[in-house]
Amino acid sequence: MSLQSTLRRARWRVGLVMGSAALLLATGAMVAASAQAAAGCRVAYATASQWSGGFSANVGITNLGDPLSGWSLVWTFPSGQRVTQAWNANVTSSGSQVTATNVSYNGALATNGTVSFGFNGSWSGTNAVPTSFTLNGVACTGSVGGTTTPTTRPPTTPPPTTRPPTTPPPTTPPPAGNPMAAVAAMQPGWNLGNSFDAVGADETAWGNPRVTEALLDNIRAQGFNSIRIPVTWTNHHGAAPSYTIDAAWLNRVREVVNWALADGFYVMINLHHDSWQWINTMPTDRTNVLNRYNALWTQLASAFRDASPRLHFESVNEPQFTGSSGDAQNATLLNELNTSFHRIVRQSGGNNATRLLVLPTLHTSADQPRVDELVSTFTALNDPNLIATVHFYGYWPFSVNVAGGTRFDATAQQDLTGVLDRVYNAFVSRNIPVVIGEYGLLGFDRHTGTIEQGEKLKFFEYLGYYARNRRITTQLWDNGQHFGRTSFQWSDPELFAQIKSSWTTRSGTASSDQVYVPRTGSITSKSLTLNLNGTTFQGLRQGNTDLVNGTDYTVSGSTLTLTAAALTRLVGSRAYGVNANIQARFSQGVPWRISIITYDPPVLSNATGAAASFAVPTQFRGDQLATMEAKYADGSNAGPHNWTSFKEFDVAFAPNYSANSITLKPEFFAEVNDGQRVTLTFHFWSGTTLTYYVTESGGNVTGTTS
Repeated sequence: MSLQSTLRRARWRVGLVMGSAALLLATGAMVAASAQAAAGCRVAYATASQWSGGFSANVGITNLGDPLSGWSLVWTFPSGQRVTQAWNANVTSSGSQVTATNVSYNGALATNGTVSFGFNGSWSGTNAVPTSFTLNGVACTGSVGGTTTPTTRPPTTPPPTTRPPTTPPPTTPPPAGNPMAAVAAMQPGWNLGNSFDAVGADETAWGNPRVTEALLDNIRAQGFNSIRIPVTWTNHHGAAPSYTIDAAWLNRVREVVNWALADGFYVMINLHHDSWQWINTMPTDRTNVLNRYNALWTQLASAFRDASPRLHFESVNEPQFTGSSGDAQNATLLNELNTSFHRIVRQSGGNNATRLLVLPTLHTSADQPRVDELVSTFTALNDPNLIATVHFYGYWPFSVNVAGGTRFDATAQQDLTGVLDRVYNAFVSRNIPVVIGEYGLLGFDRHTGTIEQGEKLKFFEYLGYYARNRRITTQLWDNGQHFGRTSFQWSDPELFAQIKSSWTTRSGTASSDQVYVPRTGSITSKSLTLNLNGTTFQGLRQGNTDLVNGTDYTVSGSTLTLTAAALTRLVGSRAYGVNANIQARFSQGVPWRISIITYDPPVLSNATGAAASFAVPTQFRGDQLATMEAKYADGSNAGPHNWTSFKEFDVAFAPNYSANSITLKPEFFAEVNDGQRVTLTFHFWSGTTLTYYVTESGGNVTGTTS
């Protein structure tokens, strides 16, 4: 990831191949629509592969009864095993009991029809197979007509989340020759960003502290199984022709790699910002670039030749070329880098003969032409121990909040599914594992408040779900803005809770996480649309108190309505801002927070000042700014990104709630016509819109409300 926010697209992966199987034929029964409906099923549970501390399994369900429109399979692990990742089913656990439910595309199960799903799990001691299953609440019998077991009422509070172990599990990797299982075991992953990839003297050049063993221990304890360690080598090697890597730098990288391996991580190292510092000049300096690139990988291959197979090499981060003749030459040059890297590592012997190697698309983009180019490279190399990688930072207008992209809407969701589908179809469906080496939102490069909290949570909830669906491993990009490098705390625990939950299950959400109530006048009921995402709605809670259905709220279909009486109680004295937080609770996943906010329409004031530091005096009065439009008097778009009237949040403008102002940044005025009046429209999350006028002349700005 570059230090600057640049447009990126995404990549993803994770998969599972089946090895020798311990097959358990069990029986299960299905509940149909009525008590008289025929019910019955057969379950095949296969342990596909197993290694110290981990295993992969496949579960097949055959419906022997009447057709079903949805299914839920429950079993209990006899030896305390745990599911760590699943695909083609939503899987949740409570202690040793596991529940797997259908996803959107495989709920319908005809008579004698079969559906299957897979998962990765952890174990210690023994890995005995489950001995019984129930399907839709009916005990398994092996024939039509089972014994119905009591239906367990969904708990009013979610089951306890298993705390990650303070000591790592056994670190033996999956069997050699099973790259899909190995990459599945890497899920989830994390990036040690802006440390060894920093462009400068050392790992602290971009403001992060030196990496410690304690940091890696704490990241491991959060549940991460793999760590990508980006490394920029530009300033840490000698001159041509040997390009000798600085011994101190190499030893420091090796030290951190060894800490990570000792913690049980799968580890990935690469050539990182070298991509835009010197590799990008390959179109006009091919020989020198290739010599330098080959020299670095020759030394790295030798240095890590005998390292654990859990160490993976990535040829180059976000490859790009300047001054090329176009896509064809770009593809040729990247193929040359990837194949040269492959040859050097394989010929170095030792564990490098079969080490998993990670090859990127151009720009790590998941656009179809870029994916097709990498497929051609994989085909030519014909090496089963390769991983494809792309990056994913979301639909760009949403990812940076520009062009009105304030919500994770159908367009942003379609962009996400399109990326993952293309990568799945090109690679995973052909048994080639995929890692999304970086994911997040580009607005996070500045801070995490560019995108509204609820919309952000919906993005990560869906991303985790769909990556599981497409068997793709993900590695979160973290500059230090997410997990504190010395505090070992998440800067946004709510965000991480959503991300972590998405690794194993879906969560319910809603159309918003905010309900705005006016400070004066009568209070009326307010409605939100529930996004169940395969869950069932359980109720509302404030703190430890359940709200009363029918009195405090009603639910009709997917519409949740908070009554006027409940809102009156929740806002209390109606002070500006958040007066109460309630939680919508669902049958699985994390609860959905809903903030009850008292507001009045914000008030803007006239102002004058310099273009370098102009701010609009603003009484927010409990409201929050969503976006800003800018147009000239003739209706044409003003300011940067003049293809849209909606400007980029925190680049062209930014709210400052503590200072009671909205800053119009120098970047905005740099692209405003001198002397022309600009009409600004501020859009607030309450639905309020306000108009403001600014004129910049010779570096001086006048702002007025009329």
